[in-house]
Amino acid sequence: MPPPSAAPAVNPHPAPAGEAAVSPPSLSVIVPNYNHAKYLDSSLPSILNQSYKPLEVIVLDDASTDNSVEVIRRIAAQNPLVRLVQNPQNLGVMPNLNKGVGLARGQYVFIGSADDEVMPGLFEASMRLLAQHPQAGLSCTVCEWRYTDSGLSFYMAVGMADQPAYLSPDDLVRLGHKGKLIISSSSVIFRREALENVGLFLPELRWHADWFAAFMAAFRFGLCYVPETLSIVNILPRSFYTAGRKRPEHLQVLTRILELISSPAFTDVRPRIRASGALSLFAVPLLKILFRRREFWPLCNLTLLYRTARRESELLGKKVLPTWLARWVLRRFYGRN
Repeated sequence: MPPPSAAPAVNPHPAPAGEAAVSPPSLSVIVPNYNHAKYLDSSLPSILNQSYKPLEVIVLDDASTDNSVEVIRRIAAQNPLVRLVQNPQNLGVMPNLNKGVGLARGQYVFIGSADDEVMPGLFEASMRLLAQHPQAGLSCTVCEWRYTDSGLSFYMAVGMADQPAYLSPDDLVRLGHKGKLIISSSSVIFRREALENVGLFLPELRWHADWFAAFMAAFRFGLCYVPETLSIVNILPRSFYTAGRKRPEHLQVLTRILELISSPAFTDVRPRIRASGALSLFAVPLLKILFRRREFWPLCNLTLLYRTARRESELLGKKVLPTWLARWVLRRFYGRN
């Protein structure tokens, strides 16, 4: 992929007293879109109004059938950073993302979902930290997840560090063991080379491809973490992620994740995944696959079993508890509401 042809349009942010100035790296924003016209007037301005200006905002419309293209063209006419790319036919979410990464010119890439929002300061706080720690594979922040049907909200990735920091792969293992390792993709800025190193967004992993890319990059290169709530995920009842977990092929996707982690390509990452219990996110369905396939047994340990039990209790609570009680439990036991 070609290197950036120009420096990003940013306002210089001087380093604090006593710290050496670090040149700001370039950032490309990629926004995949399919029939999300009603969200674009909030999601795109939240990107364009960031104090740290990206090199470009590439909006890839995946053959939408609503008026998305009209909305994107209107916004692009008012802001030269926006670049509309129209697919003649629908590629699907992950191939569309990989196309965007291939078109991007920045050293770093941010994937902006058309139905999510970034808060003011996300780019500035994240890019400043990444510039100080160029070895990091990505950055992430605290993120608010909002269930649009129930109004329930979660503050994800709270407590990974008290101050902005670089967390090494070993640090992430310790956080996972404590149940505090969460990487919310809505706030992730990838170092493009690190993303390419782990295979980009693997289409066969479908709705978990972003999880796989983020965790493989993090356990290989470490990550930068900003302890501020700087992104919002609107969880829709029929979103790609929500609907995907209910499909019959979900077990096939989980099986493929285990196959990849067990492959020679991720020999360095596999012990960290195991020790951290990071696979507990996928709860009992993944454990069933793991127990049935002898070659996956080395990935199992007490940390995974314990963290899976906690994960299952969270999922059950969201289903059976009234919203007011679920909010109280989250605030009391998880520091969320």
